[in-house]
Amino acid sequence: MPELPEVETVVNDLRPGLVGRTIVGAWVHWPKTIATHTPIEFSKKIINQSILGINRRGKFLSFALSSGDTLFVHLRMTGRFTIEQKPGTSGSHERVSLELDNDCVLKFHDTRKFGRWFLVKDVREIVGKLGPEPLDLDFTLREFRLMLSSKSRRLKPLLLDQSFLAGLGNIYVDEALWLAKLHPNSLSNQISQQKAKALFEAIRSVLKRGLETQGTTLGSGKSNFYRPGGERGKHQDILNVFRRTGLPCPRCGTPIVRIVVAQRSTHICPKCQVSSH
Repeated sequence: MPELPEVETVVNDLRPGLVGRTIVGAWVHWPKTIATHTPIEFSKKIINQSILGINRRGKFLSFALSSGDTLFVHLRMTGRFTIEQKPGTSGSHERVSLELDNDCVLKFHDTRKFGRWFLVKDVREIVGKLGPEPLDLDFTLREFRLMLSSKSRRLKPLLLDQSFLAGLGNIYVDEALWLAKLHPNSLSNQISQQKAKALFEAIRSVLKRGLETQGTTLGSGKSNFYRPGGERGKHQDILNVFRRTGLPCPRCGTPIVRIVVAQRSTHICPKCQVSSH
């Protein structure tokens, strides 16, 4: 599932070609993709709207429209965008198409059909319960320490909880916990202030590296992450533990092991990340 760096990469790629454009046509090829309206209602509401801006909140892309509405898109596991010149053929996994006033078409492809679009007046309906953005300048170490100490939860599921911290997923949580030398089963209110600081810095570090390398593309199939122009991310080339089972830990040389935490596949160094339970 695309996480903060992948979604931010998509936003950055789409912004130059979409901001200022007007939507002149809309086709919904898979009705369940639109979570808030029927396909006919959605098309009526979005046609003739101009795209004023594109941003990210958590794992959502947000499109600010001239009507005052906001279109949120959650890519889920396999959603991806392309911008193509018309006329063109519809792909077998194309779920929504928006025709623009410059003879281009924004296409949403989704192999697994889990991606969802939400067209709303009040953004709080969609993102009102999300936690802080980990890369925001006003998100402080002091706030993070207070958040950790107020919960008695295992670190991995807590960091995956979007109401606690927005944008993290399986890849970047595993990488951050390894960098901070913390076991994913450690309880949040039992780690030291020093370890909390290490985790705070590790989260920011791995997310920034993910952004610099334009996201993680783990395989070659169409269900993997690709940028709108078809380029692969490069972050998979510098992963330390995620999906590196049996390979040596870059820090100590111990083979990486795979365990299951909160029903999620999890990758750790058993020497660097010692469980306290």
